[in-house]
Amino acid sequence: MLSELVTNALRVPAPSDRQVGVRIARTVDEGMLRLEVSDAGAGTPELREPGDEETGGRGLLLVEVLAHRWGVEKRTGGIGKTVFAELKAPDIVAEPVEVEVAAVLVRTGQCVRVWGAWHAVLDVHTEQHESHESTVVLRLDEGPALRVHATEPLAVRRREDG
Repeated sequence: MLSELVTNALRVPAPSDRQVGVRIARTVDEGMLRLEVSDAGAGTPELREPGDEETGGRGLLLVEVLAHRWGVEKRTGGIGKTVFAELKAPDIVAEPVEVEVAAVLVRTGQCVRVWGAWHAVLDVHTEQHESHESTVVLRLDEGPALRVHATEPLAVRRREDG
């Protein structure tokens, strides 16, 4: 499923400097594994019914059959969308308390380790520059907004872990 979602994201017309983001998360309380693929393209993926002779167009059909549920959401940190698929996975091992991710993958509701302490992320958005580079702006529970390059690694954890 992840391969199909990434392939679709790579085929979407988008500016050449845009990246495709992949996020894999789990929810213990729901016993779900969530696969997310974000891209900067417009539009919404739709299920197709390709003809017998067509060589493509079956990716979302596979996702539809294999996933517990799937859908599309507007990206919180910028232009484009996130396509997700969720799988029932109640027996997955516990996730680490903290992980390091690129700043562009930080979400509202997580905590980031900056300035020697953990801070709750209240809002996330991106700023585009004339150089076509992106800056992620994190509004935190304390201190000034944090501005970092989109690929800058940050330590994150879920808010309830702390």
